[in-house]
Amino acid sequence: MNAHEHTHDFFMTAALEQAQHALSADEVPIGAVVVNSSGEIIGAGYNRVEKDQCQTHHAEIIAIQGASKKLGTWRLEGCWLYVTLEPCLMCLGAICLSRLDGVAFGAPSPEFGGLEMLTPERSPVYFKRLMVLKGIQEKECAGMLKTFFKKARDAHQ
Repeated sequence: MNAHEHTHDFFMTAALEQAQHALSADEVPIGAVVVNSSGEIIGAGYNRVEKDQCQTHHAEIIAIQGASKKLGTWRLEGCWLYVTLEPCLMCLGAICLSRLDGVAFGAPSPEFGGLEMLTPERSPVYFKRLMVLKGIQEKECAGMLKTFFKKARDAHQ
């Protein structure tokens, strides 16, 4: 990623703001932003699975779609995705196919996370070039998810 005045924490905070939108809409609080090489947020999204009744409406997919629309191309070379939870395999596929340079995530996803599932020997060629940063504001990202799921469990008891 090219140098710019913002830090990884700055962009993860923007992703956390998107996650807050999801939380306000009673969605799983996951948010994402796509940042270009100049440090400009060009796409943003939060989970809309329940609202739209569509499993593909993950925060990452929505942010990637917004960035592609803004740039007028599906090729997002030079861009990074910041997301509050480790991307699932579906989103990892979209990240790779979009040609993003990197992904930074906050909390790991032991059950559904796609990045930790792939080992270097089993990874597609493009995945081997994808830069990955993990644990950016992990405590804040995980805390929002834990609170959401605790409330959901308590409501069903």
